[in-house]
Amino acid sequence: MGGPASVSIVRLPADFERWDDVLALILRAFASMNGVIDPPSSAHRLTVAGLREKATHETGFAALQDGRIVGCVFVRERPDDLYVGKLAVEPERQGQGIGKQLMLAAERLARDCGKAAIELETRIELTANHAVFARMGFRETERTAHEGYSRPTSITMRKTFI
Repeated sequence: MGGPASVSIVRLPADFERWDDVLALILRAFASMNGVIDPPSSAHRLTVAGLREKATHETGFAALQDGRIVGCVFVRERPDDLYVGKLAVEPERQGQGIGKQLMLAAERLARDCGKAAIELETRIELTANHAVFARMGFRETERTAHEGYSRPTSITMRKTFI
């Protein structure tokens, strides 16, 4: 198994056809959250058609190794920043820097778009993710609750470049 150096990060083209592979990857990567986070991840509601639609208004990046998709992330432009979502890395490849490479691609896109920050949300229960994002330079900015919940369920984290 190669390390992060053997992975290339590519921007998903308009004519991308491997949405079934991306969906399967996201579901594998998010499977460890089943029974851990409440409410369940929105990843369970994703479909191939939904991903194809998502790509019409968001920028997708994939991490490729020998033609296999081993990671992905989606980025949506907002007035003041870019929102990063659905960061997924193959479970057996997590901890090898692939997620960091995908986040750096999102950061480069933000800078290219003249944005001063990127933002993401992570679930309250996923404390290891909080630490990973903090090491990447993200800081907690707020805690929010999903509809129907009286307690915080998500943490918003932001990385500012200026």
